Amino acid sequence: MKLALQLGYWGAGPIAGAAELVTAAEANGLDAVFTAESWGSDTYTPLAWWGSATSRIRLGTAVSQLSARPPTSLAMAALTLDHLSGGRHIIGLGVSGPQVVEGWYGEPFAKPLARTREYVEIVRAVLAREAPVRSDGPHYPLPYPAHAPGSTGLGKPLKPITHPLRADIPIWLGAEGPRNVAQTAEIADGWLAIFYSLALADQYEQWLADGFARPGARRTREEFEVAATVQVVITDDIDAAVDRYRPSTALYVGGMGAEQKNFHAELYTRMGYGDAVEEIGRLFRAGRKEEAIAAVPDEMVRETLIAGTADEVRAQISLWEAAGVDMLMVTARDVATIETLAGLV
Repeated sequence: MKLALQLGYWGAGPIAGAAELVTAAEANGLDAVFTAESWGSDTYTPLAWWGSATSRIRLGTAVSQLSARPPTSLAMAALTLDHLSGGRHIIGLGVSGPQVVEGWYGEPFAKPLARTREYVEIVRAVLAREAPVRSDGPHYPLPYPAHAPGSTGLGKPLKPITHPLRADIPIWLGAEGPRNVAQTAEIADGWLAIFYSLALADQYEQWLADGFARPGARRTREEFEVAATVQVVITDDIDAAVDRYRPSTALYVGGMGAEQKNFHAELYTRMGYGDAVEEIGRLFRAGRKEEAIAAVPDEMVRETLIAGTADEVRAQISLWEAAGVDMLMVTARDVATIETLAGLV
């Protein structure tokens, strides 16, 4: 089992002590450090800033939102960071959700699977640097069509001035539903699982197998990396650990999507918590946040939480590894936790 530090995205301000956490992750043998973005801090700036103090650990985005950058812009950032880090970058991509895509980026959310496939194809074409990049679209046409609104007709296919250090920078995709996970297995090098549940492990492996079986699939299961974000708490007080993460579970299920479309809510429904998901969402939409948090059952929090004594945590990590997880992306926020986890794994 590999360990990674998931710094995530910022709240009202930068993550306290992030530089020390990244230094500790490198010193204690963690495999990677990741940053995220929502509608505040971005992925690449903090990853480059804090990653500049490292020499070994891989530097990944988990995730960069597709709608935040055109695919050519993402490829530029990726090839730049890969050069600066000596070939240690992991491109992590995700579609986000309709509220963010349409509300923050002002773009349509429709056809997320098709958009992801086209986006990844363009990024790979830029990094390959074999020819000027062209794309027939329809989501990211290159060059911009001469007949399209506002076009001058002067656009021309280009390839990057800078030669990428690696043409095959790994691309990992954030995915939650069966079709999305299957496509991830088909076109990507790894899967970023935000809410991994041991109860659904067999289902996940079937979704992945469906993708690997497709003609032209990029990887086999043995070559593919599954990275799961998980809260790991070493404690004698399980109840306190559950209470600590109950608000974030409620937020993602009830407050991080629309009533008509919330991928996190759909995933927890697949886990068997449909009634609780419905109640949490209803309370959140009514502005009754504290009641929504209280409505989250303990077992729902435990579904994606590793908690217990050091020996219990070690045993639970072994179960996740046996289920097919290659990397645990832990949201540690103190050096002691990083050191302890590194000692366990």
